[in-house]
Amino acid sequence: MFTKVKLLLLSSLLLLVTPRAGLAETVMEKVARTGILTVGISLNQAPYSYINAENEIDGYSVNVVNLIRNQLSQELGKPITLQAVQAEDAAAQISKLQNREVDIVCNTAFTWNRDQYVDFSTSYNIVNVRVLVPQGSNLLTLQALAGKRLAVVPNTVFEKAAKLAQPQATLVPIATFTDALKALKAKKVDGVVGDSLFIMALSQSLGMTNLDLAPQSPLASYGVGCMLPQGDATFRRQVNYTIVKFMGEFLRGDPQATELINTWIGEAGLVQVDPEVLRNFFRFTVMTHEQIP
Repeated sequence: MFTKVKLLLLSSLLLLVTPRAGLAETVMEKVARTGILTVGISLNQAPYSYINAENEIDGYSVNVVNLIRNQLSQELGKPITLQAVQAEDAAAQISKLQNREVDIVCNTAFTWNRDQYVDFSTSYNIVNVRVLVPQGSNLLTLQALAGKRLAVVPNTVFEKAAKLAQPQATLVPIATFTDALKALKAKKVDGVVGDSLFIMALSQSLGMTNLDLAPQSPLASYGVGCMLPQGDATFRRQVNYTIVKFMGEFLRGDPQATELINTWIGEAGLVQVDPEVLRNFFRFTVMTHEQIP
């Protein structure tokens, strides 16, 4: 059985980071020296990373980071501890990576703009950008969204996707997805644009029901992976190796990999991803790398 390892949430939600020994120190060198892998993490991104009922940090991306921790422990021949630093948005996460306050941030969509400042791992999930709308609203097609008020969080890939996919929609900027969903509940907007898994999970946590995701084909799709310090090839290789190995294990029916997926995004997960879409994505990724026995 796969045992979920969870990062305990301290009262401050912030663990102190050991300073770097020197500017030339790589992540692998730092982890070998300290025995600590420092991860930047958001605490309100279910099913990826969030605070569960036991007041612990949990989620799909947290489990992926744990797999990376295990791989580093095996490679370095010593126990590795995960240390969490709260970082809620991409700007803060990139800043902490550049300042070496954190070693890795997962659950981030690749963009060319972000790639100017950090490196990205192989993607381990796909973000489908869709619109959460009330059931029975007849807004299930892209054409039906024309002229409708769609809540978007400003300066995100979701806002850009909505502009490109349906330029005739009226985009309503709202600071957070929680506020956007509250606006939907109050009928101040007609839909909320976002990562389909995240906005559905968030709506459930807010007690909102009778909602649909539209349209059937996503407005856009993005790979989700880990942001890493720029130019650290050795660490990036370890992260990519871990991700591709995990995908191969899932495709071969490995019980632990299967349980990890099913817990979060599988058929019995917190939210569900089309299993064939997920398998095809994993197959393509493994096919473009050396398969790991």
